[in-house]
Amino acid sequence: MVKKSLWNFLFSFFLLSYSGPCWAQGMDVAGSRDHALISRYAGSFILGYDVRDFDSLTMPLGRQVSDPQTGVPSAIKSQNLEGKVTRILYASPEGRSTLEVLRNYQQSLAKAGFETLFTCGQQSCGERLNAVLYNLDRRLKNSGQISEYALEFPKDQRYLATKASGPEGDLYVSIYVAICGINNFKETFNHPITLLEVVETKPMETGKVTVTAEALAKDLQAAGHVAVYGIYFDTDKAEIKAGSEPILIEMARLLQVSPGLKVYIVGHTDNQGVLGYNLDLSQRRADAVAQALVQRFGIEVNRLAAKGVGPLSPVASNDLEAGRAKNRRVELVKQ
Repeated sequence: MVKKSLWNFLFSFFLLSYSGPCWAQGMDVAGSRDHALISRYAGSFILGYDVRDFDSLTMPLGRQVSDPQTGVPSAIKSQNLEGKVTRILYASPEGRSTLEVLRNYQQSLAKAGFETLFTCGQQSCGERLNAVLYNLDRRLKNSGQISEYALEFPKDQRYLATKASGPEGDLYVSIYVAICGINNFKETFNHPITLLEVVETKPMETGKVTVTAEALAKDLQAAGHVAVYGIYFDTDKAEIKAGSEPILIEMARLLQVSPGLKVYIVGHTDNQGVLGYNLDLSQRRADAVAQALVQRFGIEVNRLAAKGVGPLSPVASNDLEAGRAKNRRVELVKQ
């Protein structure tokens, strides 16, 4: 018997909703294809394409703002996702509006059960949302400069971020559509350009690296502090997720075999969002870890002091997602 899941339904739905063949199918970049669950807007062709079996992607869930000192753009709210990441850049026929393209995706996603997490249009997205979604590190270069600069001078921008939940995990889909304003390439100038990003959340392959109480003790003795990865929280929340149990067990074992050890539990974030919010979030997460060690493992409360420092002590550059992932951590600091 075949088990019918959300993904089976979505696959059937999007195949049925595909509205026709692509007039420029031959122009799809080599090795590219539509996502298995989501068809292209009719008449579009693929300029850029990238698929990672397991990677991270930051999905904007709020309008773009710029740092008042550096001018670096970011989303006022975002969610850091991990799983299979698919990114496809489409060029649609000239004369189609960005609203028409976005509404086609939006209606199909809504019918398939996706909830809208955030949507915006034109100035309500911020002036430089493209610089967040398609910055130098996120550009798709399959078509050379044609795809690299397709969203360089966007006009009439629109954005949609959605989510659906299923037995295999959550599925996140975001759509950014804008009219290409750079006139160097006829393939894209005045055409709606669509950036489709899909994250299929799933656990990564584990067992490659083992964090033990002994390893934590060694680093703590050598440096006075140790970064702990593998304690998971949902975005903007301080409740510890179930997958964090193995690391919590090792942290508790470290404290149990060293009864005289007292530590600060320090919460860290990346620099995405407002400083005050991140300081508060990191404090609540540090408190949650300390509470778990006390309530679930019997560690004496006077041996732990929870502190949140937000983005104030990075270990890597926040300019890249790989660096931001390293900065989102909990540290044990010897008192």
